[in-house]
Amino acid sequence: MFLKNKKILIFNYMKRRILPKIVLGVLFLIFGFSYAGAQERRKLTMTLDEVTQTAREQSLSALIAKHTFLADYWQFRTYRAKLLPSLNLAANLGNYDRSLRALQNPTTGEIDYIENNNMTNSLMLSVDQRIGLTGGTLSVQTDLNRVDQFSATEKVLYNSRPINIYYNQPIRGYNSLKWEKKIEPVRYESAKRTYLEAIENVNITVTTLFFNVLSAQLSLEMAQKNYESSDLNLKIAEDRFELGSITNSDLMQLRLRVYNDKLAISDNKILLDQSMMQLRSFLGYNDSVDIELTIPDKGPDVMLDFYDVLARAEENSAYLLDNELRIMNAEQEVARARSSSGLQATLSARFGMTQKGNTLSAAYSNPMDQEILGLSLSIPILDWGLGRGSVKVAKSREEVIRTQVDQLYSQYRQDIMIRVMQFNNQNEQCEISLQADSLARRRYEVTSENFRNGTITVLDLNTAQSEKDQAARRYVTDLSNYWQYYFNIRKLSLYDYLRNEEIGTDFEKLTGER
Repeated sequence: MFLKNKKILIFNYMKRRILPKIVLGVLFLIFGFSYAGAQERRKLTMTLDEVTQTAREQSLSALIAKHTFLADYWQFRTYRAKLLPSLNLAANLGNYDRSLRALQNPTTGEIDYIENNNMTNSLMLSVDQRIGLTGGTLSVQTDLNRVDQFSATEKVLYNSRPINIYYNQPIRGYNSLKWEKKIEPVRYESAKRTYLEAIENVNITVTTLFFNVLSAQLSLEMAQKNYESSDLNLKIAEDRFELGSITNSDLMQLRLRVYNDKLAISDNKILLDQSMMQLRSFLGYNDSVDIELTIPDKGPDVMLDFYDVLARAEENSAYLLDNELRIMNAEQEVARARSSSGLQATLSARFGMTQKGNTLSAAYSNPMDQEILGLSLSIPILDWGLGRGSVKVAKSREEVIRTQVDQLYSQYRQDIMIRVMQFNNQNEQCEISLQADSLARRRYEVTSENFRNGTITVLDLNTAQSEKDQAARRYVTDLSNYWQYYFNIRKLSLYDYLRNEEIGTDFEKLTGER
């Protein structure tokens, strides 16, 4: 009796307290997920222009291109900062020294140790300017030193140099700033053009992904329509087989066609999902975005001139600038090798004022002239041809690079010529494949109708269907090639021949300068 009452109490408790919560939780999950799914799912219908625009704005490849350019931009800014005077403050504060120092008697030569107990503080302010023409360094300095002697006298000593002009000039040395003034502006210009070409690479990549999805969409649609048509033809054939108007072989061939069309639907669904996932990922969308693509029209009938494209490529692309940089870097290494061999000399000069005193005011009263001038020399007497060999190696590498540049330029011209020929020919290819696609569709419709009327065989029907599918795929492939060739020529020349305008961007906005 007790156990029975206990079970009743537990059941009532669950009924009143726990069961309503479980029901509410299940309802929340069902309707909550349904609501969330309805809110998050998005369907976009996009053209090729919209896809390429989205890729340029938010794809990971575009972001990488931007930050690669920004790294080059800040390198250029660093170079420009080297050309400007710099204001520097140096300090040595609280340098306390309590130790024994060795001191030699100049008369007897005996060495004795004396106690040292002091604190030094120093402060220096300087304006430094590198001289690009000569490779020297000019500095204007002011500094103050204070020494506190912790002895019985508690002596304080100041040493001031109110103004000092210091110049250091390597003679026959390697002038790095001179070479930076030649190389860095060219490198920055190349970086800007490389960024534009990287964005055009984004267009090329996303165009490939676009047509992969478009081709998969078309294949799936054709497979579904073919299955419906084949299934209808099979039913007609079964009736005709009962009447003895077609053979069992024809009937089995139609059944095989139905099976193959059904398998094609499954295969093309998987292919479409894979292609769509790659496109979504490249554009920066997640799985909640469904994209439906529209077949683009062929561009205007434009015939390109090879010499015009080559001239624009030489003017706008980074290719020739990169070759120029390779040669300048080789020349720089020759200059570095030459400056490192033979006589090494450095001229140093310092002119200014100095004074010392026990008080700060005394250290700045009646300063004395200070002149320091020196020339340091280093001449290798016997280096076993090390310096001369380094110069020869650098010059040989320079000649190799010049030869490689000439060879690569010939290949560069040939590549442009091939791409111009492909583009000019592809316009006609698209026209022909479009007409072939239209003709193949009409032929299949006529053939299908004739089969249902019993005037042609299954073999003729299958041939017409295969030719229809092949013509449709060929048109999409030719259209894809047309736009691929177009974007490749845009990348080579950095010129939009369909809009007749230069390809550029607002670099000040990109770098945050405005």
